[in-house]
Amino acid sequence: MEEKNLKRLEYYKVLEQLAAFAGSPLGKERALALRPVDDPVVILRWQDEVSEGRKLLRLEPTAEMGGWKDIRQQLQRAGRGAVLEPEELIAVADTLTAGRIIKSFLAERQEIYPLLHGHAFFITPLLDLEKRIENAILPGGEIANHASPVLAQTRRKLAGAQLSIKNYLENMIRSPNYQKYLQDSIVTIREGRYVVPVKIEYRAQVPGIIHDQSASGATLFVEPMAVVDKNNELRRLVVAEKQEIQRILAALSEGVAQNLEGIKTSLSTLGELDFIMARARYSQRLDAWAPILADEAVLDIRQGRHPLLKGDVVPVSIRLGEDFDTLIITGPNTGGKTVTLKTAGLFALMAQSGLHLPAGENTRLGVFQRVFTDIGDEQSIEQSLSTFSSHMTNIVEIVSQSGLDCLVLLDELGAGTDPVEGAALAQSILEKLHGAGARTIATTHYSELKNFAYARARVENASVEFDRATLRPTYRLLIGKPGRSNAFEIALRLGLPAGLIERARDFLSVEQVQFEELVSNLEKAQQEAETDRAAAAKLADEARAIKEKHEELTAELAQRREEILSKAGEEARALVKSAKMEAESAVKELREKIAAESTRARENAIKAARDKFGRLQHKVSRAVPEKVIAGQVPTVLLAGQEVLLPKFNQRGYVIEPPGAGEKEVQVQVGIIKMNVPVKDLRMVEQPKIGGGRSEVAGMLLDKTRDISVELDLRGQYAEEAMLTVEKYLDDAYLAGLPRVSLIHGKGTGSLRTAVHRLLKGHHWVKSFRLGEHGEGGYGVTIVELAK
Repeated sequence: MEEKNLKRLEYYKVLEQLAAFAGSPLGKERALALRPVDDPVVILRWQDEVSEGRKLLRLEPTAEMGGWKDIRQQLQRAGRGAVLEPEELIAVADTLTAGRIIKSFLAERQEIYPLLHGHAFFITPLLDLEKRIENAILPGGEIANHASPVLAQTRRKLAGAQLSIKNYLENMIRSPNYQKYLQDSIVTIREGRYVVPVKIEYRAQVPGIIHDQSASGATLFVEPMAVVDKNNELRRLVVAEKQEIQRILAALSEGVAQNLEGIKTSLSTLGELDFIMARARYSQRLDAWAPILADEAVLDIRQGRHPLLKGDVVPVSIRLGEDFDTLIITGPNTGGKTVTLKTAGLFALMAQSGLHLPAGENTRLGVFQRVFTDIGDEQSIEQSLSTFSSHMTNIVEIVSQSGLDCLVLLDELGAGTDPVEGAALAQSILEKLHGAGARTIATTHYSELKNFAYARARVENASVEFDRATLRPTYRLLIGKPGRSNAFEIALRLGLPAGLIERARDFLSVEQVQFEELVSNLEKAQQEAETDRAAAAKLADEARAIKEKHEELTAELAQRREEILSKAGEEARALVKSAKMEAESAVKELREKIAAESTRARENAIKAARDKFGRLQHKVSRAVPEKVIAGQVPTVLLAGQEVLLPKFNQRGYVIEPPGAGEKEVQVQVGIIKMNVPVKDLRMVEQPKIGGGRSEVAGMLLDKTRDISVELDLRGQYAEEAMLTVEKYLDDAYLAGLPRVSLIHGKGTGSLRTAVHRLLKGHHWVKSFRLGEHGEGGYGVTIVELAK
């Protein structure tokens, strides 16, 4: 892509906006150096990287992807053998730390962010060097005492020497014998040596070395002879300290130099990740999304918003390359023709640069090998070129170089010269570009080009909409409709006499008048069609909403009816069960009362009582319908056949098929055998035929596979936990587990006490104990189950 075309489409302004979202100089440099490519594989990868970055911003907005420094100069100096300053080494350590954290963060989420993790893979963790620098240098840049044993020892001696000198001089300035000789009772430092301020007239009374004199000349700063040797030792220790610090910095700098390539690769990777996240943040800022990449050179921009426009931007929809290859846009000035042209070109460049587009869903763009533009007034005084000549110079280059898979954008084609000749020249240029297979969008005021579009296959008219009521453009692009200048309407609204307007119309040719009337009628019909379509869409949405509400209410009523019937049935069955228990009690009492009577009379009385309660049960069962159970009732039952018991939500196996006329069948569910009405059974989708005993063993095997060896009771109340433990012990015993763990937590111990109370004397429990170290301690109880 030529730089001049990128500049005309304001591509570099987009890059400046993008660079503002980078968090590092490396990311900004990459953003400003970004250029469109024509490799679909690269474009798709770049787009997917931005999409992953958007996902990271959405799912983990607080994730830290920064914290590192631009250490390229430090690495360059270390590579030349220079000794890095403490602040430079801290910057290296911070970068190593940030890289290690980012690599670990993305490695833990490589399935969510595979492309970002692919970049982070090249970050080289250097934990040893990182820790050496952090241990040796404090955050403020000072070398730590523990950076080396020699430094620690030297600083201890240094502190002792300083203390000794200070103590001596403190005693001296407090001594009555010296106070009258001193200007002030203080100890200060000159040229790195401890001195005292002596009055100049008492110079002889304080023997020593003069290091400085006050501005007034009244005070001399004297190093007493008694501390000269001590100050000399102090200076020696200071030099030794500096030498040891230099040695430490040199060793750390050597460590950086030895790992130079790995650190450079890590730094480059961090810059690339910052660049990706900058594109993601820019996409988020524009409310942009990844376009669909087409196999052919097409444009299908839906509700696109120019990224450089501020305020309430009117979106524009542009199509090119599917139904037509050349689009001619007409309409008044300031109507948005040039913005539409730039939007189409800029979107093509952004998409091929791996940037998301601020456009609607299903926006689709192909890959263009080259993008040519002729936009704006490029009059050149230096080259003595007029506006027309400047445009022609560009167009000559475009015509000679454009072809298939090229996008050509021409603004005000043929302008700047005689209208008749300009229109003819514009038609010739468009015909040439159309024949070469280029995708072309041109803006113009020439009505002749409208007719050109009507007379050519795969050439289409378009216009920017103009509101004749307000005399203002709406900035909407109307494809399939040529534009009008609206000069008469604007002049009339601004106050030009109507007579002049009518006289002007007389100067129009018959063909022009007919064409304008045709365009006006088309515009009116299209506006009416759009109004009708909007009304129909609104009615369709309302009907859809009513239908969804109706379906929701129907489902809710059906569910409530099912719940009411189920509840009524359960209450009725509970009533029958209670009545049956009362009946059995009555039968028992009856037997006791008539124990002395004959056996036949006794049994007759019992039978009469049971018949009475049976009629009661039948009456209640008929009054309340049972819950409808889905599924097919088996017509033929075989021994060992698997069946479903919906009332118990269990599967069982037929032990013995029912005889002729029998309505009940014996079924085994787990270790329980029961008689079940045939009507309460349902067929299973894939029944297993086999012996009842082997199927039970299979069920136990399934339970062994499903049940866990531990039960977590934390957060449950004691009563709830006891029921859970009871069921769990039954399942564990049936599954044949030898040992299980009950996790009750430490807490107050109330739950543990309740669990132990239950376990004592339980028929499945052989023994139990608290967990040992590594088993959970006294927050877990280990239970040995009986065999």
